[in-house]
Amino acid sequence: MTGLMVCCAVLAAASACAVLRRRRNGRVRVRVRDEGQRLDAAELGAELGERATLVQFSSAFCAPCRATRRILGEVAGLVPGVSHVEIDAESRLGLVRRLGILRTPTVLVLDADGRIVRRATGQPRKADVIAALGEAV
Repeated sequence: MTGLMVCCAVLAAASACAVLRRRRNGRVRVRVRDEGQRLDAAELGAELGERATLVQFSSAFCAPCRATRRILGEVAGLVPGVSHVEIDAESRLGLVRRLGILRTPTVLVLDADGRIVRRATGQPRKADVIAALGEAV
């Protein structure tokens, strides 16, 4: 009987964790640890956008990374002065560690000066990216 109760408790805890992770997946948010952090063109390997930059950290076998690339490319095409930069997380481990990137895709929204304004882990929705750009420009 005790084994059954433990099994039910473990299943309930795992389900709660899965629901929480699913809710946070792709949500664009502010992170206190990002305050004051800036990225420049040398670190990105590409020029910053005139008004804002969408930086995507991806990995080779990440399926959501392909969809995120498409979404960010569309948004960058819609909003003048916004550029999209994709970085291979596996080849830039120093930058990944410094920025606390734990999974791919991770998207950083930078303002014109390269300051991190928002962050999303997982595949963000197009509307959320556009809303986050509103704060960056």
